[in-house]
Amino acid sequence: MTQVPISEAKAQLTDLVRRAEGGETVVLTRHGQEVVRLTPMRVSSELKVRRLAAIRAAQAAVAGQFPADFDAARSQDFLYDEDGLPA
Repeated sequence: MTQVPISEAKAQLTDLVRRAEGGETVVLTRHGQEVVRLTPMRVSSELKVRRLAAIRAAQAAVAGQFPADFDAARSQDFLYDEDGLPA
């Protein structure tokens, strides 16, 4: 367990969060007294499944909206002539 004064934690927050995410117990103290414990969020497998389903549904919603030869890099070529000037 790592104890860090709140006054020092301000400058180390990103590192302390990463350490907590990695499984280390991080406790913030004020005047030597434990005040806050940093712990990672536990994402349920059900939530992960729902998020994945939402992503797949969004992908399916846009599937087929573009021609098979669609190239995003060339999608605005109609705005310019063959010399590269605005049409």
